[in-house]
Amino acid sequence: MIRTDDLVKSFGNVRALDGLSLHVEKGAVYGLTGVNGSGKTTLIKHLTGVMLPDSGSCTIDGMPVADNIIVKERMAYVPDELYFFGNYTLSGMRRFYKGLYPTWSDERYRQMAADFGLPENSRINRFSKGMQKQAQFLLSLSARPDVLILDEPIDGLDPIMRRKVWGWMLKDVADRQMTVLVSSHNLRELEGICDSVGIIDKGKLLFEGKLDDLKGKAAGLSLEELFFYEMGGEQA
Repeated sequence: MIRTDDLVKSFGNVRALDGLSLHVEKGAVYGLTGVNGSGKTTLIKHLTGVMLPDSGSCTIDGMPVADNIIVKERMAYVPDELYFFGNYTLSGMRRFYKGLYPTWSDERYRQMAADFGLPENSRINRFSKGMQKQAQFLLSLSARPDVLILDEPIDGLDPIMRRKVWGWMLKDVADRQMTVLVSSHNLRELEGICDSVGIIDKGKLLFEGKLDDLKGKAAGLSLEELFFYEMGGEQA
């Protein structure tokens, strides 16, 4: 479903992605983790078509991502730093997204809006960070994408809202085989929702596979400890 092959991206003398090859199966929830500066955000910008690689390829269902409207109509993205048009309300953003996504569902929008309890006629730029993150999930999941890409998605969300967000997302994974790639530093949160994981460092993929396979390398360790184990570090 999501695939990169020998992806290379350099910024001056710094190689942010160094021959990175990643594979995410359809209907999987794939957790991407790594320390700051490891290349996670650069990879996500390639997966969403924001950046072009120096070499290598990035595809979804065998189709290149960059400048591909067909792929973009099937993808939703929740970034770490959110942006909404200055004067738009949630209702206004609903109309905007509905015009972008052929798969938009007003029924899903109404269900999630009722569950989240967000004010639909207030300007989103006046929402708290947590409310803005809820709004972005509401809009993204109402678009009914085939692929959902998340960058540090739970920042600003309280525990109750986290459970609600994950619940809606996992419902689409189960019902529609939506494919999810989630990048996060919250390794324990990934442990609860991901069935596959990739560990990235210095633009290279150190490990990719089922979460149970990674756990099997060091029985009894948490996912956070396993990350350091795979990186060759030591725990106190």
